[in-house]
Amino acid sequence: MQEKTIAAISTAQAPGGIGIVRLSGKDSREIADRIFHSKSGKRAAQMKGYTASFGAVYSQDGEKLDDAVLLLFAAPKSYTGEDVVEISCHGGLYITQRVLREALLAGAKPAGPGEFTRRAFLNGKIDLTQAEAVMQIISAGGEEAARAAQAVGSGALSKRIEKIKEGLFTLASHLSAWADFPEEEVPEVEEEELREGLHTAKTNLSKLLQSFDTGRIFREGLVTVIAGKPNGGKSTLMNLLTGFERSIVTEFAGTTRDVVEETVLLGGIPLRLADTAGIRKTEDPVETIGVDSAKKRIETAQLVLAVFDGSKALSEEDLELMESLRRTPAIAVVNKADLPLQADLPLLKEKFPYLVSLSALTGEGIEELEKQLKHLLQTENFQPSQGILCTERQRKDAQKALEALEEGEKALSLGLTFDAVTVCVEDALSALSALTGEHVSEEIVDRVFEEFCVGK
Repeated sequence: MQEKTIAAISTAQAPGGIGIVRLSGKDSREIADRIFHSKSGKRAAQMKGYTASFGAVYSQDGEKLDDAVLLLFAAPKSYTGEDVVEISCHGGLYITQRVLREALLAGAKPAGPGEFTRRAFLNGKIDLTQAEAVMQIISAGGEEAARAAQAVGSGALSKRIEKIKEGLFTLASHLSAWADFPEEEVPEVEEEELREGLHTAKTNLSKLLQSFDTGRIFREGLVTVIAGKPNGGKSTLMNLLTGFERSIVTEFAGTTRDVVEETVLLGGIPLRLADTAGIRKTEDPVETIGVDSAKKRIETAQLVLAVFDGSKALSEEDLELMESLRRTPAIAVVNKADLPLQADLPLLKEKFPYLVSLSALTGEGIEELEKQLKHLLQTENFQPSQGILCTERQRKDAQKALEALEEGEKALSLGLTFDAVTVCVEDALSALSALTGEHVSEEIVDRVFEEFCVGK
């Protein structure tokens, strides 16, 4: 049974140059013909796929609502696999809402979150990883995140998983044939061959799981704190990274008393920056609150840019900051590189594996900061085009598959029968099939698409 035709606004709910109302389903053409009249007189029912028609949208009582262009994508060569009609009108909030209302009055039903992409998945146009990539593309906050999402959307992740599954299918088939047909001339399963096959699949899955953590850095960014004593150049660094005067900079110590926050891209990596109050002992009750807040931020930060005034000898506050960062990922930023160096650089290099000399005032050294950040995060060799895991659901399924293979290796080591290994291989295949959506419950599908926006 075919589902009812759905309709939704597919552009942002804000004024713009264009607004698009999308329909998908077996009655899309008929519904479109009830509200759209082309200048040529040609009906949507007569149009070929991937063609357009100029005309106007009318209300049920014949009132012209707006000039519009109708685009037709005929089944099965459409995004959803169904007949899809897109009506493009002027992007006013009232107009697009009114066109949608007329489409609903003409017989369509409101689309749910992600329902267009859900239909594409259910109709076999894309797998579940490609469906999830749609929202990753929409929410990408930087170039690397966008490239990774595009690669997954194009099937790169599916191909990596399929390659792993092919190897496991070969193992499972050989094991089953050898066990089920002993009277036939089926080659005996060699333990070493089986061990090697499990190891290869395990290695490939481990690499895939590593890609999740790297990809998450580019997708979600890092909670980053700029810390240091007053007048070391923290706020100037904040302004350099944001590209505008986000923090107030003066010659007086203690200007920053509250936490100033902004998200920036550094080397393609989103940093959720917090410029904190200068850390020092003070009798000022307001500044004390800011210093305490800075210390708490450092404790929970994923990354600290520890700023030291390179034009002055290291102070007691500098040494305390060094000590507090022993267990926190940090880059030492020796600021004011445009002035003669007075700070103890050898000591800083001893305490910080990642260090850069920089002038926050002139911007000199910013490229080196990007380089050191990539070294610290080990993202230099990140290759988004290979296809990476991009959701927690995908990571869990890949982890299940890896654990099943580890159990298979353990069964071999303990000298258990090959039947036990077969069960482990089948469990791994089941987890990978769930990952791509070949065998997945309706509840999981619902969870995936409830995160989508309406209209996509």
